[in-house]
Amino acid sequence: MDALTPQTSSEISEWISAAALRIEAKVIAWRRDIHENPELSYHETRTAALVAKHLVALGYEVKTGVGDTGVVGVLKGGKPGGVVALRADMDALPVEERVDLPFASKVKAPWQGGMTGVMHACGHDAHVAILMGVAEILAEYRAELPGTVKLLFQPNEEGHEGRLSGAQAMINDGAMTNPAPSAIFGLHVTSAIASGVIALRPGGLMASADRLRINVNGRQTHASMPWRGIDPVVTSAQIILALQTIITRQIDSTVTPAVLSISTIHGGKRSNILPDDVVMEGTLRAHDEGVRADIKRRVLKTATAIAEAGGATATLDVGEGVPVTYNDPALTQWGTQSLGHGVGAERVTESRPVMGAEDFSLLAKVVPGMFFFLGITPPDENPREAPANHSPLFHIHEPALKYGVRSLAYLAIDYLRRG
Repeated sequence: MDALTPQTSSEISEWISAAALRIEAKVIAWRRDIHENPELSYHETRTAALVAKHLVALGYEVKTGVGDTGVVGVLKGGKPGGVVALRADMDALPVEERVDLPFASKVKAPWQGGMTGVMHACGHDAHVAILMGVAEILAEYRAELPGTVKLLFQPNEEGHEGRLSGAQAMINDGAMTNPAPSAIFGLHVTSAIASGVIALRPGGLMASADRLRINVNGRQTHASMPWRGIDPVVTSAQIILALQTIITRQIDSTVTPAVLSISTIHGGKRSNILPDDVVMEGTLRAHDEGVRADIKRRVLKTATAIAEAGGATATLDVGEGVPVTYNDPALTQWGTQSLGHGVGAERVTESRPVMGAEDFSLLAKVVPGMFFFLGITPPDENPREAPANHSPLFHIHEPALKYGVRSLAYLAIDYLRRG
């Protein structure tokens, strides 16, 4: 700490800003190292070791192997107070990088029976580096910290087929207890926003995500004599078209956005044989849990009724995904003002609802949560045209990282100071 300890909100904001600038080169170096050495979901061992070593050196109480490969760091402040949590996700994607960088990923790893390129195409390398920077600033402020900060470095946000999400795995391993936070904050970098701009909204920020699988069962026959069987292909086509009317004609679009997409359809082996079965899969996204449940009911009713009308049968299997990423309204109202103090109100704006999903939503069901976006598109690029998250061309304007450090560090201190 400086000789003159910051006391007021303005002084703390200025001190954090200076500290973030002082460690900016470290944060960028960490990000580049993690970017060059990406790891798929539940394989984040190198990243976790890097994080744990850093936290131990700073004097945090550290627990590894939480939710398989997760890391939890606890910093107890020098003054009594509450507990707040901050979260960063660590996993990369099975994407082969096409960005020309000296630290571009050349890593390949096993994936679905083959080998694939691995890349931090969603920016989790930035999330980890930002929270490592926050950890350093909070450790420096420790003597004045009125309470405890819990840092969650989480595996498997992207989803690993057949396994729990990283957030749920960490919850099951006790990451949100002993000590239990009363609030949790997190961020996500995005190329949809200009560098250094922060966007958030109260209520539903990101959508729920469920996998839908519909099996349509008919009766196989020669394609030249369809009347001698039951055609599941035509029935499936009718179901696909009818499902779109659930969103456009049955759900009040003025209340909440929702998306229902059928993405795959498989059936048949020959051009002259109508098959017994057709299987289609898709995704359901919603911003309201009631609407989410209502759409599922309507999908089942629509599919089964159309199939029955044609003499076929249809079954629906729903792979329950993550819930709506819901920003607690009261916490978000306070947090928006806090971010304005921490990084400047001119950098904070309101986000539109986003149809992507995040398993931060599960952590925010345990305690009130607030999640926000940090823009990372360079000033000379149009965010509408920049490569999206998950693109092999996704890239980050690294000067934006210090604003992520400032925002999370200030939120943690400001939250604990309010008592």
